[in-house]
Amino acid sequence: MEKSKRDSLLEQIMKEYGDELVRLAYSYVKDVDIAKDITQNAFVKCYQKLDSFRGDSKMKTWLYRITINECKDHLKSWNHKKVRVMDYIQENTKSMLPSAESSVFKEAKNQEIKNIVLSLPKKYREVLYLYYYDSLNIEEVAEVTDLGVNTVKTRLRRAKQRLKIKLEEAELYGR
Repeated sequence: MEKSKRDSLLEQIMKEYGDELVRLAYSYVKDVDIAKDITQNAFVKCYQKLDSFRGDSKMKTWLYRITINECKDHLKSWNHKKVRVMDYIQENTKSMLPSAESSVFKEAKNQEIKNIVLSLPKKYREVLYLYYYDSLNIEEVAEVTDLGVNTVKTRLRRAKQRLKIKLEEAELYGR
């Protein structure tokens, strides 16, 4: 592929997937700046390997795999206990004109839920994030994580069970 076509394609890929990949990286490293750096590295690898992309999977799945590998490499080389809490769960839908008090309570509840999700083991957080937040189907999650379909299903089920227990303990389940 000639350089101008490759540059143009990369620019299109960056516009289409950039924000998604930053959020994905953030779910691993829990730091916005590091997530942006990892995403940039993933795009560099994408550019370098663009000719080797065979199209066996979707471009999105391939980019997710590159980004996850970059995140894992980063976590292996960095003391990840020092990173901050990620913010990958969207806020609950707010009423049209919430009172200041209800806004404060909702924000506190959202933060509690985020902390509970973050307390789950990484193997469960990973599949929850990809399946629910990024709306990947089971097969895509399996491909991105290099896991079997049945393993993904089992991890999702166990993650939901653990999440339900922790939410019940925190008296947040069904509130």
